[in-house]
Amino acid sequence: MSSPADSRTVRTLHVIGVGSIVVALAVMALKYWAYLVTGSVALYSDALESIVNLVASLAALLAINISARPADRKHPFGHHKAEYLSAVLEGVLIIIAAVLIIREAYDAFITPRTIEGFGLGIALSGLATALNGGWSALLIRRGRALRSPALVADGWHLLSDVMTSVGVIAGLTLAAVTGLNVLDPLLAVAVAGYILWSGFKIILSSMSGLLDEAADADIQARIRDVIRRSGDGALEAHNVRTRQAGRVIFIELHLVVPGTMTVNEAHAICDRLEDALEAEIEGSEAVIHVEPEYKAEKRSKGTIPL
Repeated sequence: MSSPADSRTVRTLHVIGVGSIVVALAVMALKYWAYLVTGSVALYSDALESIVNLVASLAALLAINISARPADRKHPFGHHKAEYLSAVLEGVLIIIAAVLIIREAYDAFITPRTIEGFGLGIALSGLATALNGGWSALLIRRGRALRSPALVADGWHLLSDVMTSVGVIAGLTLAAVTGLNVLDPLLAVAVAGYILWSGFKIILSSMSGLLDEAADADIQARIRDVIRRSGDGALEAHNVRTRQAGRVIFIELHLVVPGTMTVNEAHAICDRLEDALEAEIEGSEAVIHVEPEYKAEKRSKGTIPL
């Protein structure tokens, strides 16, 4: 059963996910308007990525809702990894967008285009970029705080969009000043290259989560500290392992107790440790395996004396 804190987290993630869709629609409209006004292939590439942003935001919201479902018979550990799948999908969509941009840039090389309505187009693109920049910062900050891979991936995607938009605006300004319209398709190719890099980066990051990547060093240090503070009565802990699945961190460890200790006494220590770990690491789930003292590994690396 989910706790009130978990329910609040899910509601917050849902609200942010809906906000991402609204922002993506507004940015897409502004950038496509800028393309229609100018006819710039670079602005077209920027608008095309905004369509990907919208699809990615929809996928992120769906993944957040799926990951919030409780464990069931077929998924006893829950649905938390759905967010990683969303992030992989987002990376694939980014790569597809880059390929489409390169194709459009090639057409512009073959048939050069004159840029029109420069001032209005740049103003519209600048407004869309500012909106994207503010929202990307919020997604990354809140996604990290809520341990949501889908939101963090969406935030980095938008940040890459902001960086390319800034480059496009600067490049088109240079093209307008110098009259070198060939800069327009060249900028589009540069945008495509940056987008490709961003897509591969998101995919590789998400694959780590799908492959049960361990919690980061800071969280592992906190786990070991909790074990030292709350393991009174036991002899040592070893084989401490973690794996991260979306917002949940699974913690497993072996706890060595005196051979003369009763099952009730050992169970009480385990309950105390599990409660302390789950209180310290929000959203974590701890499982402890009790062992007799002849199983002690005092000299082994990673052993925690108690």
